[in-house]
Amino acid sequence: MSQVRIEGLTKRFAGKPPAVAVDGLSLEIESGEFVVLLGPSGCGKITTLRSLAGLETPDEGRISLGGQTVLDVRAKVNLPPNKRRIGMVFQSYALWPHMTVRRNIGYPLRARRVGRDQSREWIEETARLVDCAGLLDRYPAQLSGGQQQRVALARGLVARPDLVLFDEPMSNLDARLRDQVRAQLHELHARLGFTAVFVTHDQSEALALGDRLAIMRAGRIEQLDTPQRVFEEPATEYVAGFIGMSNRLVLRRTGGGWAAGDEPVTGDIPVPREHAEVAVRLRPDDVLLAQPDQRPPPGAIGLPAQVVDAQFGGRHMDVVVSAGGTRLHAKTPLAGNAWVRHLAAGEPVTAWYADQAAIYYGAGDERIAGHRPAAAVGA
Repeated sequence: MSQVRIEGLTKRFAGKPPAVAVDGLSLEIESGEFVVLLGPSGCGKITTLRSLAGLETPDEGRISLGGQTVLDVRAKVNLPPNKRRIGMVFQSYALWPHMTVRRNIGYPLRARRVGRDQSREWIEETARLVDCAGLLDRYPAQLSGGQQQRVALARGLVARPDLVLFDEPMSNLDARLRDQVRAQLHELHARLGFTAVFVTHDQSEALALGDRLAIMRAGRIEQLDTPQRVFEEPATEYVAGFIGMSNRLVLRRTGGGWAAGDEPVTGDIPVPREHAEVAVRLRPDDVLLAQPDQRPPPGAIGLPAQVVDAQFGGRHMDVVVSAGGTRLHAKTPLAGNAWVRHLAAGEPVTAWYADQAAIYYGAGDERIAGHRPAAAVGA
């Protein structure tokens, strides 16, 4: 399997002013590694993927697959997609409606002029791997969404590509099928060890599938690390917000301690004295609620809050509170907290969090306190 090397990749789109979709991006992917490009719409992840595939022509940069240069803008090298030995799985499945599953899977083999006997063997073997061997004589219209996605995956793998590219392949599936296909893909990668680049805006997919995550922002990689490190140690506030720390509370230093808006905050904030204002990032399940006459436990940070909305979530209540003029989302477990079942808008509560659950960021978006030292940040 192939190692992928991207050097100084830049892609601009015409306009006034021109839009820079990918901005000097560099990335190395080891053989057999599954790398996820994660970020919101417009961050450059799909343009990067299309540049790897040969479907987009960058303005600057160099790409090599398995030691072969497939793009070098300065040297005017730009191999077309059919010369790059890649497989691609699209968001829309992109199956030919007039072809059987067998012919859809085998299309890359015909394009590469693989012999008939070899093609039959590879098609049937790959169909078995993705659990669609019983569908080979059907047409796409006769398949469910999950079955179509498995066929698309088989087509991406059948020609033994050096690199498999995934363009948000599960976004059209319902939640149950998405979980099922994700688990099958994870198992398949563990068995076959193919090199992959997977594009998504879904953090759950990224955490479950990636060997490494590249969090993208404005055409650059904001943080590149293992899923565990990115989840536990987001290097910047942007990464924290995107990886699930959706609650943001601004604290400012006062003469007697700290405050959120006009509300005093109880507890010690572990921030160096030179910082007069910080942004706290927290996950919804780290924001805890207590009745207004209850004090948070020792070592916790708390402040008065008011309920905005409360919804039943099964084993928890999804509660939105206003604290210091900021809306916070709390996933409050019902076990041991029966009182939260009856929360109504306008009720006073105390919102609090354990100090070790928070990460504190300064004015420059950098982490200044909380958890362990910052994870490596990519270029």
